[in-house]
Amino acid sequence: MRYHTIFILFAALLCSCSKSQEKEATAPAKYHTDILLRTTPVKQQGDSNLCWVYAMLATIETEHIMAGDSVELSAAYLARMYIREQTMLRYGQARHEMKDMRGMAPMTLRLLNRYGAMPHNSYRPADDTDYLVTLRKLQRMADHHRTQRRGLTSLGQEADRLLDDRIAPMPLFVYMLGCQYTPLEFAHSLVGRDEYVALTSFTHHPFGQRFPLESPDNRYQDEYLNVPLDSLCHYIIRALRGGHPVCWEGDTSEPLFDFSGGSAHMADESRKVTQEERQEAFERGETTDDHCMAIVGLAHDRQGRRFFICKNSWGTGNCYHGMMLLSENYVRAKTICVVLSSDALPDMSQIVPREKDFFD
Repeated sequence: MRYHTIFILFAALLCSCSKSQEKEATAPAKYHTDILLRTTPVKQQGDSNLCWVYAMLATIETEHIMAGDSVELSAAYLARMYIREQTMLRYGQARHEMKDMRGMAPMTLRLLNRYGAMPHNSYRPADDTDYLVTLRKLQRMADHHRTQRRGLTSLGQEADRLLDDRIAPMPLFVYMLGCQYTPLEFAHSLVGRDEYVALTSFTHHPFGQRFPLESPDNRYQDEYLNVPLDSLCHYIIRALRGGHPVCWEGDTSEPLFDFSGGSAHMADESRKVTQEERQEAFERGETTDDHCMAIVGLAHDRQGRRFFICKNSWGTGNCYHGMMLLSENYVRAKTICVVLSSDALPDMSQIVPREKDFFD
């Protein structure tokens, strides 16, 4: 859906900036909103590495809200199921160790298919829940069960009790609009097979083909369709103009990525970042997979430069109450991948099938 009315982005928020946890918020520049999709409230991922869950769920939520279906999903539920999965893997593979809970957006789709989903209000842990400590406790539990030759059933039962205690007890069913669902039934009502496509843009693989992106966070070895950089940006813009959000994953370690100030841009915005420059930065390790956000709108500044409006998961402590504006040049340079609705692509008949579908 394209909005023709142009107005000042978050006008009420421009009047007063709050202080972030790190530093004083800087006075924001004036931006005008071209498109702003409806979203659920900004979340706080805390000290967890679960931005890939928060961002993908935020994308799914906005997709449904824009279609007239209100939904808000629990990141904690998928965190719980991911921890439990890694515990069971540790039992069978002594060398399998998870030092953190990092991941990539398509992994969220796999977790939804395997374990289902819960509404946000049905599964909400305490704000100080430490997922990483829980993961480490469960890995030690798996080692103990293996050395004592206790079975997987026993491990699963003890793991569930600890997860109930440290995160939150898990409901058996989802109740929505007078209907009862299992978590799997609920998830499958939200996300269908081939509903989302993962795209990237790098020249070390042929364009038009899928490949498992070489990132330590790609733990399920998901495949990404490789497209030219101009096409990648075109698809993002096309999606937003069609009322579809985009899950963005990329580098946020640049000095000009300023959460407090609510924006990110390149040092030289006077010229467009090229495919070659992007590739060189990736190969030098200057562009890394740091963070994930949901792109929910388009804006422009006084010079007419395009910015992408992103819903972050670091709480509301910045000038835009948790939202961020990424310049188009920043997106060109620092995007690792995006996940977007297949409806946003022009011709799905020409999209190369995945060898490993998210729903396999």
